[in-house]
Formats: sequence, C-alpha cells, structure tokens
Amino acid sequence: QVQLVESGGGLVQAGGSLRLSCAASGRTISNYAMGWFRQAPGKERESVVAINRNGGSTYYTSSVKGRFTISRDNAKNTVYLQMNSLKPEDTALYYCAASTSVERVTSQGRVDYWGQGTQVTVSS
Repeated sequence: QVQLVESGGGLVQAGGSLRLSCAASGRTISNYAMGWFRQAPGKERESVVAINRNGGSTYYTSSVKGRFTISRDNAKNTVYLQMNSLKPEDTALYYCAASTSVERVTSQGRVDYWGQGTQVTVSS
C-alpha cells in the first residue's frame, strides 16, 4: 500500500505561483509513475501532469504546458508540482496519484493509489 498526502494548496491571485507536494509513505515511489489530477466543481476529474519512475519522461495536458512542472525526489519519496502563471480556470481540487506506468497514472480508472486532495483557488 502507498499512502499519498498532498500539501501546498491555497488561495492565490491570477498570475501567481504555488508549489504542491505529495509525500508518500508505505512504499518507495521509485517503483511508481506519479501524476496529478484535478477536479473543478461540476466537472470531471482530469489528468494534468505525470512523470515516469526515474523522472526522465513527463506528460502535460495542453492547458498547462509551459506553466506547470512536475518533478520528483525519490530519495525523499516526494513528488512536486510547480504551478506558475496561474489562471482562474486552474481552480480545482488537486489529487496526487501513483501507478505502475505513465499510461496508467494518466487514466483515472487505472490509478492504483490516490491522495485526499489539496484545494487550489485562483482569484481573478
């Protein structure tokens, strides 16, 4: 079992930045691809970013390319999401996810482990 705990969410003005962290326990995340999903009110949960086991390959949904950066520190068992140039449409509950491949960790139905989520609110 892998337990995932997100932190770093909050309220920020448009154009600002936040860095989310996802701390894992139970197993080392070096065995997992990691990702972030988000869910805005009234909308479906969507895959935002993902990173493979060694950090050599990443995925970004088009709406966040050039603004968000995912990274991982396997020694600290932690994944990060740096979010810059935030927009009101980025407002959502952000979830950390773990699975055995990038393909799986970007597919909601194939994620093995979920965190509880951290709220990001961007004001205009």
